[in-house]
Amino acid sequence: MTSHNRCTTTLSALAALKRQRGLPPGTDVQVFLVDAGSTDGTGQAVRRAHPDVHVMDADDSVFWGHGMRIASRNSRAAGGPAFTHQLWLNDDVVLDDDALADLLAAAEKEPEAIVVGAVHDGAATTYSGRRGRQLELVEPTGRLEPCDTYNGNVVLIPRAARDRVGDVDKRFPHGMGDYDHGFRARKAGVPALVAPRHVGRCPRNPPRTGSREPGIGVREALRRVTSVRELPPRAWWVYCLRHAGRRAPVLMVSPYVMTAVRAGMGR
Repeated sequence: MTSHNRCTTTLSALAALKRQRGLPPGTDVQVFLVDAGSTDGTGQAVRRAHPDVHVMDADDSVFWGHGMRIASRNSRAAGGPAFTHQLWLNDDVVLDDDALADLLAAAEKEPEAIVVGAVHDGAATTYSGRRGRQLELVEPTGRLEPCDTYNGNVVLIPRAARDRVGDVDKRFPHGMGDYDHGFRARKAGVPALVAPRHVGRCPRNPPRTGSREPGIGVREALRRVTSVRELPPRAWWVYCLRHAGRRAPVLMVSPYVMTAVRAGMGR
């Protein structure tokens, strides 16, 4: 897990993780949380409420991708030979009480596969596996559903898959790293499957924020869309080259053009 200034949601995510039931006998769950320069007391609150959580302090230059690499490295070192799976968990996900048992049951059926947990906001699926050219959300259907890549909110990765695919690529400090990981898994011959049912709740990111905030002007919109939080050009170009083929040049420039047009029209 990686968190930055989301103390309340992080504590809720950890409390839900601690409530997990129905786990296979002998299951040992260890939590590795990177606190990325929080100023709201996240790290201290986690240490008080959950003293068994491994909290690693980093500065605020560490975003999701880098934080997940730090957490992965430390979890592998601590797990040693007993380490069988890694679970990516966003700090704003509240798992259902039997979510981890369901994910592990799915992993037992398909031991080589990465298992993705779909989450919802009470009304609709918000994050899940992704499929097709438009990367549409894969809805849970009651059975394991294949996907091409995935959102990184809830992802269970078996040790063999992690060893073959690796962690979130260092070229992606924040966004795109989860999609890139899913595509790399597919190229490496590691299947990704969406679990049969939703595994918890997670709100969708607000739609009209960042570079999409109305009224901010073209210059500010372009500054935001090219920032680490959205589509930094160097990382975006790497992503396009890897996964867009001959469409890479067009895909590379399109979000920046669309951002400028949208901001210029005041939408």
